[in-house]
Amino acid sequence: MSRIRALLAVLLGLSAIVLSACGAQEQMEIRADTIVIDVRTPEEYGSGHLDGAVNIDVNSGVFAEQIATLDPAGDYVVYCRSGNRSAQAVKIMEGLGFEEVRDAGGVNAAADATGLEIVTN
Repeated sequence: MSRIRALLAVLLGLSAIVLSACGAQEQMEIRADTIVIDVRTPEEYGSGHLDGAVNIDVNSGVFAEQIATLDPAGDYVVYCRSGNRSAQAVKIMEGLGFEEVRDAGGVNAAADATGLEIVTN
């Protein structure tokens, strides 16, 4: 009987580990100097963006030029609608020498990961 209890305890412990590993996205630290960049279109940005985010459209044709005006030593979090454009933006930024660029994926995942609210102002 004690073996069964021990086995059940192990199984319950393992299931808790699996559940926590599959749980919420990891929190991203947002420092006072972190710049959050929304790489969607201005229309998408206007429909709801993370509080404090700046809008630099990755498909604008001048994204690299606009990003090049930022400090490559800064801390950046990038997001879009689903995660595709943010991944593209991160590659461009890394190619320009930016070292601290984190991809937060889509806007809802980014809100969850950063703790920032989605606003429409």
